[in-house]
Amino acid sequence: MKKPSRSRRDFLKMMPVPGLTLALSPGLVPFERSGPGANVHETPGKPGLASSVARSGPPKGRRVGIIGLDTSHSTEFTKLLNDANAGDTYHGYQVTCAYPQGSPGIWRNATNIPKFTELIKPMGVKIVDSIEELIKQVDAVLLETNDGAIHLEQALPVFKAKKPIFIDKPMGVSLADVMRQFETAEKYNVPMFTSSSLRFNDSVQQAANGEAGKVLGADTFSPATIEKTHPVLFWYGIHGVETLFTVMGPGCESVSCTHTENADIAVGRWADGRLGSFRGTRNGKYGIGGTVYGDKKNFIINVSGGYQNGVMVTADGGYKNLVMRIAEFFKTGVAPVRKEDSIEIYAFMQAAEESMQQGSAYVNLAETIKKARAANRGYN
Repeated sequence: MKKPSRSRRDFLKMMPVPGLTLALSPGLVPFERSGPGANVHETPGKPGLASSVARSGPPKGRRVGIIGLDTSHSTEFTKLLNDANAGDTYHGYQVTCAYPQGSPGIWRNATNIPKFTELIKPMGVKIVDSIEELIKQVDAVLLETNDGAIHLEQALPVFKAKKPIFIDKPMGVSLADVMRQFETAEKYNVPMFTSSSLRFNDSVQQAANGEAGKVLGADTFSPATIEKTHPVLFWYGIHGVETLFTVMGPGCESVSCTHTENADIAVGRWADGRLGSFRGTRNGKYGIGGTVYGDKKNFIINVSGGYQNGVMVTADGGYKNLVMRIAEFFKTGVAPVRKEDSIEIYAFMQAAEESMQQGSAYVNLAETIKKARAANRGYN
């Protein structure tokens, strides 16, 4: 077994401080792939633009601002919200402003930020020079910066301004970091949530809502591209991990993770004796999916249809289902994902990282959360 590189081990020590393959079809939507050579989704015939964008501006109370134009999520979410044919699907919310700056520490941002900035402008989005300026002009915020290390810094002005905020993956660079963000949001009494879009995929929701009967166990898979500034599973593996927790539910007690150059396999033990596993891949044909084992039948989770022009393609709702939940959250202030569930997901990934360092030994999630809480003691 090849151990994680020294840079990731050193990074981990820093943390406490600061299925089926679907045929491609017009109904499938893009899912961003990280890494060299990754391409940006473009609507056929209209590069970088949605089929219908730039409807009349939203009323006050429905203006959305984006922080970070270093991920295609920024443009894809905007295409949906600003679509002239959206009607009341998103309760009238539209993206009106964006602050492009992400993190210079992520290599791909040197090209991504200028690219996505130019793609988003024709959708009726004003580019501003600071987060403070953005906050003055919007009612709710999408924090899309792809570097979890600066999420708390960027979210803090939003918390202080008491604007509801969705924080995209990866939420942070450690469990302690993630917990600090939740604690700070609570300090300022600001609604906040985080989620992978895979949680709300139609097929995943079918499994979570009893399609297979009582869930006895599950195996999921997704790409697990590594970004050296983040723990192994945080950057991209979270998509498959969140899928696993969506169908299994909370209650994972411990996890063992085996790491090699091309794959990670994390096996979780739930308190009721069930086992759930996640396989993260870095070679071969990438895809996202899994199998749910139920007391009525086994159910195949169909999420991905492979790659089209270098871009991951997903079925069954794609980003639309997540954006609908975000809009509902902005309207009601009620998060569609519980804080405790998100913390357990990040605890699983943090414990998996520690397991890699310990020869795939099982690591207890409660102890991992306890250490993160201790690391945050005295943080204001």
